[in-house]
Amino acid sequence: MSVSISKANTGGGWLNGFMGVVLFSGSLPATRVAVLSFSPVFLTAARASIAGILATTALLAFREKRPAREHIFPLLTVALGVVIGFPLLTAMALQYITSAHSIVFLGLLPLATAVFGIIRGGERPKPVFWAFSVTGSLLVTGYAVAQGLSASPAGDVLMVAAIILCGLGYAEGAKLTKILGGWQVISWALVLALPVMLPVTLIVMPASFKGVPAGAWVSLAYVSLFSMFIGFIFWYRGLAQGGTATVGQLQLLQPFFGLALAASLLHEKVSVGMLAVTVGVILCVAGTKKFAR
Repeated sequence: MSVSISKANTGGGWLNGFMGVVLFSGSLPATRVAVLSFSPVFLTAARASIAGILATTALLAFREKRPAREHIFPLLTVALGVVIGFPLLTAMALQYITSAHSIVFLGLLPLATAVFGIIRGGERPKPVFWAFSVTGSLLVTGYAVAQGLSASPAGDVLMVAAIILCGLGYAEGAKLTKILGGWQVISWALVLALPVMLPVTLIVMPASFKGVPAGAWVSLAYVSLFSMFIGFIFWYRGLAQGGTATVGQLQLLQPFFGLALAASLLHEKVSVGMLAVTVGVILCVAGTKKFAR
């Protein structure tokens, strides 16, 4: 019985993780559109404040108990990684690099998540898992180099820093999800960040929003609702059910979902090479799933 339940949890973990990845895939294209009209600091603070108000409402509506004292620091770590760090650093990076160039950096996120999952969660994947994981990440980064995408040292450094903080936030959140629940983790992290992010939003708010196009507002709404809140409900639940290092490899698919959206929204070309690498990455994800434990 315990074996079947474990398999059911793993299957549910991959399904929830996949839903989270799909929702997250629009984050960087939407951020790219929004940052053309809003400053990175305002965009980051505004999306966190909107999601924080939504999270506060949900916690009150469901009468959730406050987290224990020992959970405050881990929740602050989640807030640092996924509420503040990743959104701010990627928004800053997108001032220097293209949307496509920023998206391919996401291929490094599964490794970051897996490493922090091992450090913080005590997971011990098989060596073959690491072989597939590294291969998948190399495929993504190799694709970026092969395409000759324009690069900026400042933008690249900001993206690497964003990936590190995001991996930490993902792993810490997954660990807490087993105790507090998926949507509760991101909700409490948003609530803890709200006393800082809301005043920052008001301080850096533009004097006038005249001339801000509809696309910028839609993008702000997307990153606030789906990237900052709803996506994490699925993502943290998936990581908790299937394992941080294991389900985290689904992030290898995120760059290609994102590039597809960038092609339709920002009119960027989707090459045959991208499709070929996508197939390779999918095989790597399948490999990590088979040899994870």
